[in-house]
Amino acid sequence: MSASDSPLPFRRVLIANRGEVALRILRACRELGLETVAVYSDADAHAAHVRLADAAVRIGPPAPQDSYLNIEAILAAAATTGAEAVHPGYGFLAERAAFARRVTEAGLVFVGPTPDVIEALGDKLRARRIARDAGVPVVPGTLEPAAIDRPDQLPAILDEAATIGFPLLVKANAGGGGRGMRRVARPDDLPVALLDGSREAADAFGDGRVYLEREVVPARHIEVQLLGDAAGRVIALGERDCSIQRRHQKLIEEAPAPGLVDAERRRLHDMAVAVGAAAGLRNAATAEFLRASDGAYYFLEVNTRLQVEHGITELVTGLDIVREQLYLAAGRPLSEGALAAAGHAARPGSHAIEVRISAEDPGRDFAPAPGLIRRWLMPAGPGVRVDTAAEAGERVPPEYDNLLAKLMVHGPDRASAIDRLAGALREIEIAGIQTTLPFHRFVAGHPAFQAAELSTGWVADHWDGPAAAAREGRLAQLVGGLAVAWTKTGRGDRDRKDVRDAGRGGRDDRDDGRDGSAWARAALEAAVDRWPGADE
Repeated sequence: MSASDSPLPFRRVLIANRGEVALRILRACRELGLETVAVYSDADAHAAHVRLADAAVRIGPPAPQDSYLNIEAILAAAATTGAEAVHPGYGFLAERAAFARRVTEAGLVFVGPTPDVIEALGDKLRARRIARDAGVPVVPGTLEPAAIDRPDQLPAILDEAATIGFPLLVKANAGGGGRGMRRVARPDDLPVALLDGSREAADAFGDGRVYLEREVVPARHIEVQLLGDAAGRVIALGERDCSIQRRHQKLIEEAPAPGLVDAERRRLHDMAVAVGAAAGLRNAATAEFLRASDGAYYFLEVNTRLQVEHGITELVTGLDIVREQLYLAAGRPLSEGALAAAGHAARPGSHAIEVRISAEDPGRDFAPAPGLIRRWLMPAGPGVRVDTAAEAGERVPPEYDNLLAKLMVHGPDRASAIDRLAGALREIEIAGIQTTLPFHRFVAGHPAFQAAELSTGWVADHWDGPAAAAREGRLAQLVGGLAVAWTKTGRGDRDRKDVRDAGRGGRDDRDDGRDGSAWARAALEAAVDRWPGADE
């Protein structure tokens, strides 16, 4: 019996999260014969993860600070249900060293890196120093927090900024996602940017420390999936390109990163492993880098948790990363499958792409768009995977992240994966809320994306379609709404197909010589032109 086949030292896992990631963890636990405990707020009382878990415990009202961020309530739920391990998922408490420490102090297994590693790598400046000491290049910038509480230090800060070069970024020491970040183009703007960034960071993370970093443009954002075991071995499972993003939030990811040769991949993986090993990584983490236009790599940070986009690495490697996390948390060595995947990581044999379908309006600068999902139809078929907890009739609450689903496609090469992505996006039907689908369809068909011309400025450089997105969004809502109405009134399948084909621009030739879908689409577009807000 291999180590990975032997019984785990825990039998019941509490999942300290919600939505699709809670379901993802639940399914991995179920396949290993582990029981699961769901926690939920009042907003999620009827959610899928609550219904499917072996036990479920209410932990508070909808506000995150009163529920999914409530450490005491989560630990109490673990105690009352007899949970022996806690998986934090991503977001919420996943990268809170204090939470991981409280879990272990309660005698439970924390499924993730150790509290000390989370603490060390969660401190961005400390992580930069760890990388530098491991011989890994970091983005040029400061290695200590800016002394913004000492006005007499402003000249020294300005001198450091001049050495780094403008434009530069003010960045938060304790977090990411763009919070606390300010772009500074001129020295005169730096004092205000430091103060504003520090205030925002303090509000978001409870830590107002900020530092300076060169803005590397143009650049690609490439990350490496790491696993580490208790014996000190750290491996890289491959890299992902996450360059297409807005406001430092990822929209589309793919694995492997296109355009890299084997030697470059090995060098990148070796740098990531060096940082993880220097930090004493155990379990799963992701090392993030910027790739400059000259091919130079610069270390950004390490996320000490399961990454949202882990699924595309699973598709390329054939591994179940959540299962690997559970084995590693149990003290098992790296599995034979993980070691084999790492051995082939520099020469990947297939390609996967993920798009994040969110309740946001891409025609209004990706503004949040919560509401009631009236129709929800996801694609299926070979090489198509959808991770979601959304359902028709469910209300998307405003209190939480807007992610609805992760659509992943897998093919033998990038071109086939893009073709599969375009086809899967055409199959999706969502009504009742605005989503990022118009943007994803735009990207899948764009020549620059198809040619792998990627950078963190891709959205600003290419996405000029707010009006088109708004029009497509209104059309999609109308199509979905009419389909729902037809279903309720008992109209035939042929009529519903007319509406769907019209929304997609398909054909339905009739015996009377009219192209039914073209005719229906023209009628729908006329209605869309009269839709509220059509002239905005």
